[in-house]
Amino acid sequence: MKKMTRKNLSMLLVLALLLTAVLTGCGGGEDPAPAEPSGDAEEPATGGGFSERNIKIGHVRPEGTSTDEDTKAFIDEITQNTDGNFTFEVYPNSQLGDYSLVQERIGIGDVEMQLAPAAPNMNAAIVLPSAPYLASTWDEAKVVFARDSQLYNAISDMFAEENIKMLAGYPKYFGSIITTKEPEAPGDPNVSKGLKIRVPGIKSFELTAQALGYQATPIAFSEAFTSIQTGIVDGAIGSGGEGYWNSFRDVTEYYLPVNSQFEIWWIQMSMDVWNDLSPDEKAVVETAAKNFEDARWEVAPDEEEYYENLLEENGAVIIEFTDEEYQAMADKVRAEVWPEIKDDYGAELFDEITQR
Repeated sequence: MKKMTRKNLSMLLVLALLLTAVLTGCGGGEDPAPAEPSGDAEEPATGGGFSERNIKIGHVRPEGTSTDEDTKAFIDEITQNTDGNFTFEVYPNSQLGDYSLVQERIGIGDVEMQLAPAAPNMNAAIVLPSAPYLASTWDEAKVVFARDSQLYNAISDMFAEENIKMLAGYPKYFGSIITTKEPEAPGDPNVSKGLKIRVPGIKSFELTAQALGYQATPIAFSEAFTSIQTGIVDGAIGSGGEGYWNSFRDVTEYYLPVNSQFEIWWIQMSMDVWNDLSPDEKAVVETAAKNFEDARWEVAPDEEEYYENLLEENGAVIIEFTDEEYQAMADKVRAEVWPEIKDDYGAELFDEITQR
């Protein structure tokens, strides 16, 4: 027998320790106490994962419109990036109710989401974006209504006061006028047009129509088409190319892109639903909302032109304006209308936004 060397003895000791560790792991010895976390230990990488959720989302346009397709693209991105755990039921064409009612339902958690204009049910200032001539070109609108702008943040805060998370803006179009008769000197706001036009029941629209030379008649949207068709009024203000094409193309003889107000809608989510989301889920929703908004800014100007072309192909006369005429209209409305409406939105906020 060979004499055991110190090297052989060391190897045997190592083998014995290994065997002890294996037997301890298999044989029911107590698990070692977990190590105390150090003060600089990192938080788990997960943000809470994805729960199974079914969400109702409504919007105000018919199925198959660009609004409907954009809504579906938005929710598809969320579904894909939550591993299919988020599913959505889409209710187009105000199937969940008028958007102002749905906004209230979102605030109390009865409906999860909608894409729609803001409604002044609880706060008149929330429709500040529709004030006339806050912007009069797409380049201006991209600044005034930008995601990090003062106006954008103010509207987000107002929604939050109604227990609603505002996720994204959705630019639609600039406001225009349609008429059944040719207006007198359409580009000169100081000339009476000799026409009576329908306005929404909102003071800023009524005053804007008057400043541009029209006689304003407040009429509910549901009665507007018949009122134009029967000659009670000679036209309307308050919508844009897409809105007029979908609802008023058969009574549009003249189309005047006066750019009177900028139409922007909002993706609204119940704050109760938002607060229940995990960090991972919130990150997915916020990313999808930003992508949705960025994509919309890219296509909205072309879409506006597309619907104006459709109106023209349908027989409407498009009245073009020079830069000087646009400036004259904007200057007159700002001088006459802004002082009359700014208290409705909060004079301090209005002045801060308009004195940029």
